[in-house]
Amino acid sequence: MEREVNQINVIPLVDVMLVLLVIVLTTATFISTGQVPVELAKAKETDERKDVPVVITLTAGGQLFLNDHPVPGGGLPAQLQSYKKGSAVVVRADRVTLLEQFVGVVDEVRSLGFQQVSLEVVRL
Repeated sequence: MEREVNQINVIPLVDVMLVLLVIVLTTATFISTGQVPVELAKAKETDERKDVPVVITLTAGGQLFLNDHPVPGGGLPAQLQSYKKGSAVVVRADRVTLLEQFVGVVDEVRSLGFQQVSLEVVRL
């Protein structure tokens, strides 16, 4: 007494698709762009840059990064020596960073001869 199957059972297909969706969503949260996590300040007007600038990141804890690589205390001038003085420098500072720390970094960069120093913000 064999029964003829005249319909497709889609429940296993749905189960497999849901598992794949969970895997994709879970791994997507772990993929990062390689940037140091910083909550940027917000501004109404921003400028889109076409060239690749030197990126200096100042975290809320006061840690300094140059192009996503940690900079030891006082080591910023030595690491910036390999870049041209005409290069654009973008400072990414966490919005809770003390103004004194931010100004100190910008002042140090400008004293090394870099004139194109700007702050990265997020558009409102």
